Amino acid sequence: MEPYRIKVVEPIAITTREQREAALERVHYNPFDLRADEVTIDLLSDSGTGALSAAQLSVGMDGDESYAGSRSFYRFEETVKELTGFARILPAHQGRAAERILFSTLLQAGGIVVSNTHFDTTRANVMLAGCQAVDLPCPEAKNLDSHEPFKGNIDLEALERYLGATDGPKVAVVVMTITNNGGGGQPVSMENLHKTSEMCRRYGVPMFLDAARFAENAWLVTRHEAAYRDRTPRSVAEEAFRLADGCVMSAKKDAIVHMGGFVGLNDLELAEKCEQLLIATEGFATYGGLAGRDLDMIAQGLREVTEPAYLAEREDAARYLADRVRAAGVDILEPAGLHAVYLNAGRLLPHIPAHEFPGQALSCQLYLEGGIRAAELGSLYLGEEDEAGNPIKSAPYELVRLALPRRVYTRSHYDHIGETLARIAKNADSVRGYRIVEQSPILRHFRAKLQPA
Repeated sequence: MEPYRIKVVEPIAITTREQREAALERVHYNPFDLRADEVTIDLLSDSGTGALSAAQLSVGMDGDESYAGSRSFYRFEETVKELTGFARILPAHQGRAAERILFSTLLQAGGIVVSNTHFDTTRANVMLAGCQAVDLPCPEAKNLDSHEPFKGNIDLEALERYLGATDGPKVAVVVMTITNNGGGGQPVSMENLHKTSEMCRRYGVPMFLDAARFAENAWLVTRHEAAYRDRTPRSVAEEAFRLADGCVMSAKKDAIVHMGGFVGLNDLELAEKCEQLLIATEGFATYGGLAGRDLDMIAQGLREVTEPAYLAEREDAARYLADRVRAAGVDILEPAGLHAVYLNAGRLLPHIPAHEFPGQALSCQLYLEGGIRAAELGSLYLGEEDEAGNPIKSAPYELVRLALPRRVYTRSHYDHIGETLARIAKNADSVRGYRIVEQSPILRHFRAKLQPA
């Protein structure tokens, strides 16, 4: 059962099919542009969408809003340092701001950033720095149906080839995303982190963590990695951070807050340069674009998120939804993680070619049928076409992510999602694809305009 009681509720929108059809047409078939009050169940993202605890609200009331040197910052800094062990902690208003500050300072044009898998904003910030983002997911990640427990790992052999190649010095940093969101929310094993850290040190390349879901990764390590089964999630997380040279984190995920993030660093010279950019673009070094109450709520959330009871319930909720999805006749990326369930849209809609975006088609159909908003992670997200709309590059898999906000939805909401998917699966042949009529050069999936194909 949920290890909490509900004491504040918010009504959700109940709309008609006709209203949803009109809304989807108005936003050019891109669910990102829907108004929130047009959505019944919102699984677009788990970022900043969780429910605050009473303890978080309580400490937020004690937030110190001083411009510089607030009590809130020092409470935040102490908590983050105890967790991560990093020498310098720089707050930022969210994870992508932390990425921009780090990459703008650390990277030089022409460099390479290697990762188990870059997520969309990480890749964009690497590209904006004039660098190349290279993904090296482990071979097990290619099999969507297998139940290998650590599909989020980096391919160590491929990494060694990159670091040891002639252009190896061009590799500026290795970024390990835990859990691997772009790879289906799959965890990274501690064995893989240890070996990656050792290899990076051997070649003199820093290793950073994208630690947005560090606690969920630690929980899955305790569940599936034999050497860590008697460890607490907190101790596993502490060990993971201490293998790295630094981290970026969106606190909107595993700090369970609505806004915030930070950069953690051991290199004091790099930290000084990052701090200068932070002050120029985000805010003074002791608030980084955040209110004092935000800093206090992040600190409290970081303490709550590693509680075994919280993590066990989160795993059970994801498992419950995954079971409903399978029962509806829809395959998922196995095994189900904690923060999301990834639908295999390509398999459900084989009649829709990649350049007509089967993931987007399923995402739109979820909204039309049940008022459910989800995110496409397929060829709209990763693909490319020429000016005539002919495919140049397609995604390896056509997925739809059902991201689970923390402490927000109940099992009956998940039942509704399963029932909606069952109706779609029964008439899958009738679902149409889409074509792009307008897009931006990067991160096109956020604001692209589409029409039915």
